[in-house]
Parts: sequence; structure tokens; C-alpha cells
Amino acid sequence: MIALAAIAQTAPEPQITPTPPAPDASQTATSAFGLGFDALLKIILTQLTYQDPLKPMDNFQFVSQLAQFSQVQQGQTTNDRLQTLVAAQATSQATGLLGTQVDIAAGAATLSGKVVAIAFDNGAARATIRTDDGRTISGISINSISQIRQGE
Repeated sequence: MIALAAIAQTAPEPQITPTPPAPDASQTATSAFGLGFDALLKIILTQLTYQDPLKPMDNFQFVSQLAQFSQVQQGQTTNDRLQTLVAAQATSQATGLLGTQVDIAAGAATLSGKVVAIAFDNGAARATIRTDDGRTISGISINSISQIRQGE
């Protein structure tokens, strides 16, 4: 990439304020400089705006930079789709527990019961079980299940 210092020599220094990346998946991919796709696009547009018309950017460099930006954007899209796929798979696995007999470690004891409901709290699956003695316990993290058996 053309150094920003070279741009500053030919024109007044542009004010580039990259937007801070949001915590969502579309902003997690970054370049080698730690900038998101939007910030990188602003840099290349600034380069084009302030380049010396008598010394334009080499076509090969320009196409190379565009290819790099395209790769960053494709990486973001791939990341978004993978996160959606992982969430769908987790949902499917959690709902597959419905009707199964599970054991949950509760200190020194072990609770056993049948999974009667699955709820999702901020993407985390929580089970509701009905124990053999008729108690209903809800809000159990799927991660705390120690054993899964077919309904008995």
C-alpha cells in the first residue's frame, strides 16, 4: 500500500477517523494493521482523492489493494456465515436433548431427570428437567450435563 506519509507531502493531511469496530461479527475481521474493512476503504478513497495527477498510482498497485480489500470483506462474510452455522448447530443439538434422561452434577450429589424444555438465554441453551420425584428444575446450563441417556 502507498504510505500515508507520501499522501501528506502532496496534499493537506486528510482527517481519517476510522469507526471503532462494533462487537458484532461483521466487524471482527481486521487487516494486518488492525483496521476494519470500512477504515481500509476510506484509506484507499483518500489516496485516490489526494494523489498527484501527474504521478498517478500504478495500476498494478491499485488492483492489488482492491484485491486485498476484497479478501478482507470475503473473510468477514465467511465469518458471519460460520457464526450463523455454529449457532444453528448448537440450537439443533440442544433441542435434540428433549425427552432424554440426563444427569447433572449438583455438588456431591447427582440430579437425574427428563429434559422437558429448552430455553435460549442470549444464545446459551438452558434445560428444564423433571426429576423422578416430580420436581421441575429450570435454567440448567447444557454445559453442566454430565450424562445423557435415552428416555427411560
